Amino acid sequence: MVESTPGKTSDGLVRRWRKPKQARSWARVNRMLDVAEKNFMEQGYAAATTKQIAADAEVPIGSLYQFFPDKAAILQALAERYTDLFKERLRLFQSDEVLALPLPDYVVRLTQEADCFFREHPAYRAIFVEVMATMPETDEAMDDQIIQTCIEILPKLNDSLEPTEYEIIAFVLVKAIGHLHWVSSGQAPELRERLLLEIQRLAFNYLNSYFHDEGSENN
Repeated sequence: MVESTPGKTSDGLVRRWRKPKQARSWARVNRMLDVAEKNFMEQGYAAATTKQIAADAEVPIGSLYQFFPDKAAILQALAERYTDLFKERLRLFQSDEVLALPLPDYVVRLTQEADCFFREHPAYRAIFVEVMATMPETDEAMDDQIIQTCIEILPKLNDSLEPTEYEIIAFVLVKAIGHLHWVSSGQAPELRERLLLEIQRLAFNYLNSYFHDEGSENN
């Protein structure tokens, strides 16, 4: 079976996947996504096929095409699912208990949570390597969602800044600190642990340069 050009129709438009409306259909879609994630990680995205994904998920190929017009749409759905999961993790850092932590402890907790996310989802790296290569607009859209979540959190840490400053800080945290997390996830364990310490140092010093009027304590 010949797969279409990743994420594009003949007129250059991105092929979108169709989200189900019923719980039973969601269960089937998630099963297909779980299988696709495994196949992409083990076989590589180029080698995996929609036919094999449908067979491994034990669904008719027509059922797969009902939600995913091509393999690229599956990749896009996986990227969106990972982004939603990561945003859920970030929202844990809006609780009163966590916000009450001193800034150094807050940063350590946040960066450790991000590192744990990458460890718990080993296919994340393989998925987003392909996303960045074949559909950079999707990668940018996913980053934008994480940035927006950070913009919502930052004023709760310190509400003394202008809105545009929170936007800049969030952009830097996601694009710079987030990229370091991404790089560290592919390193050997010893180096990964050291890089996590450096990420924590960079993140704290960066945030503290804006929040220094409050010292190292949160509002």
